[in-house]
Amino acid sequence: MDDGSEPLWHGRFGASPSESLLDYTASLPFDRLLWRDDLAGSRGHVRGLSRAGLLDEAETRAVVDALDTVESEMADGSFRFAGGDEDIHTAVERRVTELAGPAGAKLHTARSRNDQVATDLRLWCKRELLVVAEQVAELQRVLLARSLHAGQSYLPGYTHLQRAQPVLLAHHLLAHGWALGRDVERIHDALGRVDVCPLGAGALAGTSLPIDPAATAVDLGFARAFDNSLDAVSDRDFVAEAVFVLTLLAVHLARIGEEWVLWSSQEFGFVRLHDAYATGSSMLPQKKNPDIAELARGKSGRLIGNLSGLLATLKGLPLAYNRDLQEDKEPLFDSVAQVSRGLTALAGMIETAAFDTEVMAKAADDEAMAATDLAEWLVRRGMPFRDAHATVGALVRRHVAGEAPMHRLVTDHPQLGPEAAALIGSGVGVTQRTSPGGAGPRPVAAQIIAYEQMLARQDERLRP
Repeated sequence: MDDGSEPLWHGRFGASPSESLLDYTASLPFDRLLWRDDLAGSRGHVRGLSRAGLLDEAETRAVVDALDTVESEMADGSFRFAGGDEDIHTAVERRVTELAGPAGAKLHTARSRNDQVATDLRLWCKRELLVVAEQVAELQRVLLARSLHAGQSYLPGYTHLQRAQPVLLAHHLLAHGWALGRDVERIHDALGRVDVCPLGAGALAGTSLPIDPAATAVDLGFARAFDNSLDAVSDRDFVAEAVFVLTLLAVHLARIGEEWVLWSSQEFGFVRLHDAYATGSSMLPQKKNPDIAELARGKSGRLIGNLSGLLATLKGLPLAYNRDLQEDKEPLFDSVAQVSRGLTALAGMIETAAFDTEVMAKAADDEAMAATDLAEWLVRRGMPFRDAHATVGALVRRHVAGEAPMHRLVTDHPQLGPEAAALIGSGVGVTQRTSPGGAGPRPVAAQIIAYEQMLARQDERLRP
């Protein structure tokens, strides 16, 4: 080792580890992110050792003081990593031993890095997934604010990316908000399975020393302790589930991104991005590019890759701990980081954008968009829907062929006439969406109340 330090397991070996082994197996470059959690877990473990009589009062004080010093050094950037630090756990223990002497060497009593890292990672997930949930809620609030500001503005609703029926802009924006609400629910649901403390499982089979894992779990703020030591150190279901939840959230952000790429194009012209949330071209002076929306769309593929790679790593591992599990952290950390940045950027982009409601309305007032309303008008007068569909479809075919405006064709039709033709007009179609949960003014007004109630419930869970 280049600084003369030895690994935790040096007693079994007659030679120092090779540089290639250390280069390949080191996790410190990424798991140093767990330093707060490692210190928290170590404090809980020390208190447990004290309760078990494995550390006396003076030793406990010395180790806790050393952990406090390490926290200060980590926080202000003065902590110095050594060449022998394989990971954040060995780095912390080395420094604690330097500070506390023989008492520090007792820190690892009744603990393996296997249960230690699993505990640290669960503590990290408990904190960081809640941060993501709060960021999702902020984006939901932005969508609500824009929905309220949109009032009665409307645009075409699409299926197959073809104009289908007029919908209120508020209805469209809130559709994304409801999907994000399910993401928040999934985060909380996943956190329920994260909230289990593995500390005390040891390397795989527990210990002969008189520790109390249940008390340590309560001390560290977990809902409960593990039931099976083998499962405790090998379980990464909670990581896979967290990455899945983040991936599905990223897919929802990608859908928003795809729409805003389209909406901000000159071909659609529905929205104008604020200069602070768009980029230009290095060659084309006229360009204003929706990079945030594009990256929200693109980074979803990155998260899908993180999830696929993690599941492939976990597939077929025998019990209990295997070094393969080191590969759980980078996909988790990256997925949280990318989603977190995306949520903040998208919220800013949507909050500052300007909607061109006149362009939206003009697109939604296309005469052919009244076709379903015309068919339902015939249904209300007793015609079977399939017959009504065929009748109106024939008129649409003649209109598209250039025979006459849709309004005239409907007015002249013996089964329709002027009363039905009144359904074709600026802003008329969106008012026909009257069913609960629909896209018209009355159901959207009710939806906004329900959406606000959902946000209130979310806030209660996030800020009890």
